[in-house]
Amino acid sequence: MITPPTIHAFLPPKRILMGPGPSDVHPQVLAAQARPTVGHLDPLFIGMMDELKQLLQYAFQTKNDMTLAVSAPGSAGMETCFVNLLQPGDTVIVCRNGVFGERMRQNVERCGAIAITVDNAWGEPVNPQAVEAALKAHPEANFVAFVHAETSTGALSDAKTLCALARQYQCLSIVDAVTSLGGVELRVDEWGIDAIYSGSQKCLSCVPGLSPVSFSPAAVARIQARTLPVRSWFLDQTLVMSYWSGGAKRSYHHTAPVNALYALHESLRLLAAEGLEQAWQRHNDMHQLLKLGLESLGLKFVVAEHCRLPQLNAVYIPAGVDDAAVRKQLLEQYNLEIGAGLGDLAGKAWRIGLMGYAARRENVALCLKALENVLA
Repeated sequence: MITPPTIHAFLPPKRILMGPGPSDVHPQVLAAQARPTVGHLDPLFIGMMDELKQLLQYAFQTKNDMTLAVSAPGSAGMETCFVNLLQPGDTVIVCRNGVFGERMRQNVERCGAIAITVDNAWGEPVNPQAVEAALKAHPEANFVAFVHAETSTGALSDAKTLCALARQYQCLSIVDAVTSLGGVELRVDEWGIDAIYSGSQKCLSCVPGLSPVSFSPAAVARIQARTLPVRSWFLDQTLVMSYWSGGAKRSYHHTAPVNALYALHESLRLLAAEGLEQAWQRHNDMHQLLKLGLESLGLKFVVAEHCRLPQLNAVYIPAGVDDAAVRKQLLEQYNLEIGAGLGDLAGKAWRIGLMGYAARRENVALCLKALENVLA
């Protein structure tokens, strides 16, 4: 008989999350998650799901009927788009300018498809001219995949132009909006985005663990025309949609994360109450405040201003400064989390997030004062 360990309740401290995600969760969202759990086929819960779908359509700016929240984090949203759309032998133009473009390439190859990579330097946006050159060189291409807001660098790519190129060359677009949704301008229908995925824990200020996705009618037609089954049973949208869009009678697929969906419903309700354009402007305003302060401390941005994400600020670590020691001190002395660099920027940059509820004046002021004191 194994004796039970003596473990006390986990009581986390109140951190200020200004890294690349998760972001600070709005108190009303945390409170929503603590509401009583009901069954995932309860009529009242199904009514809430219908509202959640409408709120996601607003956030994405789309009328796509296939708009829902995958019951897993943004990485599963990415896989949802690729495994449902791609079949062996398809050709995908994959744009890489950071960690998450490379993850797209890996998804393509795991689906048995062919990845044609278009590379840009870390910190630069995707180059539309290079994408068009790849499309001309590969008329067999079916898809163009790119990251709208590259979390590893803080670079913002021109999704409108890239999606127009995809359409011009009869390709469907697959877009990573994990860090962009709710933080910068994003218009799925107007820009002609075919498949898009995001995450709950970034600019939506929700708890981690859910991935909003949306598929255009053209993408849905592609899924319905498949000749082979989707390689993932759990992420197969032909099965999941009967749960999300089945009217009063929903087909059971999996036990939905009921309380997490309460939280997403509340976070999207708060976003709608603020207004999308107002939220985009708030993120930019707080970025401008942070930018002035960081530059006054002598810190230099990784990304040029014209393509810089307001919600993910990557700055070079000054020479002679111990990356890990500074982040440890910020965490222990100020309860403030900022992010380390990833990939090519590991040990060279900090990533400072201003996402959702974290994009507030008091957070900017604390971050700048704490950095000033620690660097001094």
